[in-house]
Amino acid sequence: MMNQSFEKITAALKKCKADAWELIETATSGWEFYFIRRRLDQHRASDVRTYTVKVYKYIDDKKFLGSASGVIYPTADDASVEKTLSRLVLRAALVKNPAYTLADKPVTVPPKTDPVDLKKISGDFIDAVLSVPETSGEDVNSFEIFVNSVTRHTLNSNGVEYTCVYPSSTLELVVNARNGSHEIELYRYATSGSCDKRRIARDVADAMRFGRDRLKAEPTPNLKKFDVVFSTSDSVEIYDYCLSRHSAGFKFRKISDCEIGSSVCAAGDGDRLTLEALTALPNSSLDCPVDEEGSVVRDRFLIRDGVAENFWGSRQFSCYLGLKDSSIVSNVRVSGGRDMASVRSGDYLEVVEFSSFQVDPIGGDIAGEIRLGYLHRGGEVKIVTGGSVSGSMSEAAPTMRFSDKCVQYDGFVVPAATRLKNLRVTGVVEDR
Repeated sequence: MMNQSFEKITAALKKCKADAWELIETATSGWEFYFIRRRLDQHRASDVRTYTVKVYKYIDDKKFLGSASGVIYPTADDASVEKTLSRLVLRAALVKNPAYTLADKPVTVPPKTDPVDLKKISGDFIDAVLSVPETSGEDVNSFEIFVNSVTRHTLNSNGVEYTCVYPSSTLELVVNARNGSHEIELYRYATSGSCDKRRIARDVADAMRFGRDRLKAEPTPNLKKFDVVFSTSDSVEIYDYCLSRHSAGFKFRKISDCEIGSSVCAAGDGDRLTLEALTALPNSSLDCPVDEEGSVVRDRFLIRDGVAENFWGSRQFSCYLGLKDSSIVSNVRVSGGRDMASVRSGDYLEVVEFSSFQVDPIGGDIAGEIRLGYLHRGGEVKIVTGGSVSGSMSEAAPTMRFSDKCVQYDGFVVPAATRLKNLRVTGVVEDR
């Protein structure tokens, strides 16, 4: 992948006053498709190349190490490149972080350079969306497909170098549902590596079903404390919180109180969580065996059977914690859990559509506004909308239950259903 721009920037980095540096060249070749309903409106190809540089400067006899990063475009001439690097070196000298080392071990993983089949992936997306039958009440308003072949080439001042080619795709879709004069829209945005045709078709069909049910929904009653089941991509937020608690950055900054060998939750009757960082995950949009800093990604358990085993993180915070062979995590698999029937037993509210759902990675606060939910109570199911869900992961995690059946959302493989007990469900009408 070496080209004149890369060589030019590398030469400038070697001559500038930086004490160390990292260079990432990202070349993205893609196909884009824009559909209005089921008709192709326009399509085009794209080809973009950018260079991200990060320079380092030692301070006070190498007690501290400052850094600054920026982007250089292929059209930049020699003078512009030198000017950009000079500014970054000056900025780096103003930052006083405790000193740490850049990646310095030769990468033994073979380069990943198999070509990406843009034609097949694009065709799979189009076929998957168009395979879903429409009705007079639900249809696809529009959808856009972006399929890319990404080549990432990394090099640092220690000579650590790696090239990786991988697919990265995005589907944006709008579904309309109508009932007489009443009409609503549901928006979907999903990323992946290639295309899982069955999963895409199922997601489009679910969106149509959710739209149809949304038109029949009644106001959510004020349930106060109630169990909530998460069975869509919003559940990733829950497990991303667990992943963040094992970040070296969080641990060093004392945001996380996790300790190796200790239970990740207080005593409770919840399921014992296993969370594993993965070297490779097919159909992930970040399926690369070496992270952007040049560290090899290795399969490792961060949590096993509810007990903390490892932290993960960047070179900076990994060095601060004395971690060996650590790396930035892109792909994660959650396992453990129980049968689906047990997760869905008794009374609970399953929320499948939020206007916004978040789990704060620092404090663990849970918050989401309900657009569509299914209230299971007393053997009956009521379709509801409105109100909100709130709570705290520190309170909910010890009793969390989740299914052993899993589903993949880009770089996360998570349980298909997750149940958090006694969340606050604030409705829009009084409960009866």
